[in-house]
Amino acid sequence: MSNELNKYQQDSEFSNHSDEIDLRELFAVIWQGKWLIIAITAVFTIGAVIFAINQPNIYKSEALLAPADSEQGGGGLAALAGQFGGLASMAGINLGGGGVDKTQMAMEVMKSRQFTSDFIQKHNVLPDLMAAKKWNMADNTIRYDDELYNEADKKWLRIVDAPFKPKPSMQEAYKVFSKIIAVNAAKDTGMVTVSVEHLSPAVAHQWVNWLVADINNEMKQRDVTEAKRSTAFLRIQIQQTNVADIRSILYKLIEEQAKTIMFAEVRDEYVFKTIDPALIPEEKSKPKRALICVLGTMLGGMLGVILVLIRYFVRKES
Repeated sequence: MSNELNKYQQDSEFSNHSDEIDLRELFAVIWQGKWLIIAITAVFTIGAVIFAINQPNIYKSEALLAPADSEQGGGGLAALAGQFGGLASMAGINLGGGGVDKTQMAMEVMKSRQFTSDFIQKHNVLPDLMAAKKWNMADNTIRYDDELYNEADKKWLRIVDAPFKPKPSMQEAYKVFSKIIAVNAAKDTGMVTVSVEHLSPAVAHQWVNWLVADINNEMKQRDVTEAKRSTAFLRIQIQQTNVADIRSILYKLIEEQAKTIMFAEVRDEYVFKTIDPALIPEEKSKPKRALICVLGTMLGGMLGVILVLIRYFVRKES
């Protein structure tokens, strides 16, 4: 028993001694290849610095919005559903039922392809979106990439393969636009934040304001159009029925649609109320140049160490 214990202790001491030798050998190899590691790290550091310097400043403007209180439609229709639900069902009219939250719908509409396409074409922002190269702080102007867009002639010069054309399509524009716009809702408060990133702080600020105004107008027009269409349908139904209770239901429904139209016409902030309006940012939001340089240096150092170790073990095995 004692012999086995002594053998185990000897094996443990030999293992620890081997580990110590391996660590010493490892550090010795790294020390011997220190100049290669330093050279690779320096190359990566210089590359990261050059890359960081050449990256243009991106400015972010954002607005804080609150869902506007829905004063039309919901309460009145809910009351009608409770009072005349049975008769309405007999007449084939649906008064109840849950619908999609208007705030959530408005957020999804802002992210949609159709809304984005309409926004770009309405405000003529395609050059600022797809061809902007640099922002001149002195006179607050944007310089465009000469290989993509001729500002004087307002002509696109892109050289692309079919099916693409010199002028970017709305599908291409949507892909770029969706990367610079963010629409988020806070789960705890329900507040909605709309933000835009761009080379020009003035453009970012203007686009946020346009987005808020356009989505309010878009949702307003949708509800007004639907209310008018419903009113026309209900008037036809009134003419086709002689049942007093059903006619009463239909008149109340017309009244609710009239409230919807009136509410929409008198309120500009139809879906979102502006709590904190967008400002022209004075400081860039990205790139994080110091972080880029640090990460480049770390990557170069790790790559240098790996190459030194690989070179050593390849030579050792050969």
